[in-house]
Amino acid sequence: MGKTTERIPRSVKNIYHFLRAVAANVYHGFPARKLKVIGVTGTDGKTTTVNLIYHILKIDGKKVSMISTVNAVIGKKEYDTGFHVTTPDPFDVQKYFKQMIDAGSEYAVVETTSHGLDQNRVLGGNFQIGVITNVTHEHLDYHKTYDRYLRAKAKLLRGVKNSVLNGDDESFGKLSLLASGKITNYGLRSEADVKAKNIEYSSDGSDFSYSYLDEGNHRVEMAVKLPLLGEYNVYNALAAISVAKVLGIEDRVIKKALASFKGIIGRMEKIENDRNFNIYVDFAHTPNALEKAIQTIKPITSGRTVVVFGAAGLRDTKKRPLMGKVAGKLADYTVVTAEDPRTEDLNQIMAEISEGIVRSGGVLNKTFWMEGDRQKAINYAIRKLARAGDTIIICGKGHEKSLCVGTEEIPWSDQEAVKKALEEV
Repeated sequence: MGKTTERIPRSVKNIYHFLRAVAANVYHGFPARKLKVIGVTGTDGKTTTVNLIYHILKIDGKKVSMISTVNAVIGKKEYDTGFHVTTPDPFDVQKYFKQMIDAGSEYAVVETTSHGLDQNRVLGGNFQIGVITNVTHEHLDYHKTYDRYLRAKAKLLRGVKNSVLNGDDESFGKLSLLASGKITNYGLRSEADVKAKNIEYSSDGSDFSYSYLDEGNHRVEMAVKLPLLGEYNVYNALAAISVAKVLGIEDRVIKKALASFKGIIGRMEKIENDRNFNIYVDFAHTPNALEKAIQTIKPITSGRTVVVFGAAGLRDTKKRPLMGKVAGKLADYTVVTAEDPRTEDLNQIMAEISEGIVRSGGVLNKTFWMEGDRQKAINYAIRKLARAGDTIIICGKGHEKSLCVGTEEIPWSDQEAVKKALEEV
């Protein structure tokens, strides 16, 4: 089993990043002090939540910029980032903040990772609102334990004026003790400050009502339409709504913004085709995200569900059989393939995933297949397995533009791979 060896102790690396962050702040003149910065972290849902918050603020007429895994918008310029690392180097972070100031921005919405927080890469970020979407099984290769992972996420909440937390997530109890400022919690099943109900899902998105207590302690309700699939996106929307209410944005603006949100590349992105089955590309690369993705497509699928996914090399190995177990339990067919194997043995990675599928009752070459070539895996799902009424979901890469094999980043796009697979042989 491939395991990473830490040549430089993490504490030394963190000191190095701390010093770089201090130097970057000094060099760029502490630009975040001139911004109202909203930070978003969590295992899943960060990118969508950042983009939703940005869109609501934009519709409200606020001068706002943003940085996420998929894209960055600084002033009027938009960048397709395609980051393999969500939180950039400290000098890049401060450079972006400086560019935001120069572009006349008042607000900044920034996606942050547990790595970036632990390594002080966002030091000096002047976060005034901290949002944590959830904390589930991920990155334990780096953090070692769930508690250390959670505490790294909680660094975002230090010194903020407002903490926005998922009241339904298992992390809520611990995070609420570590949070600063006023806590706003959101959810579906909890007695949340911002709560969703009357939820109806369809292939076009989600209709629901959100409610909250106004200044007079009266519960206000607003019906909205969200052109995004699945319960997890309702949670992402609730996080964004919670931030909007903290900022005093009116409900009519929130309603308009949610209805006009266009979605994000590689986040439950539908690929149109003429084969009478549905194909989605999604970034799901954790057990929780994979489970939510499959659970989202099943109710809107008249036929069978086919999932294509892998697991990254030199990353959390414990999640591999967990992801296999999810696919084996929920999907009708599974094709296990490559997802950035790096210098690990790809066959070993796929075998570890397959252990979980077998434990869920899967049978090799009957309900699941192993194909290390990601293009061939996608081809097999589309050309051999799928039929009218089925839904195929291709997970793990989403927006990313490269596939890491060995030490080389090979140009890659799941969207283009799907188009190739749809071509007549």
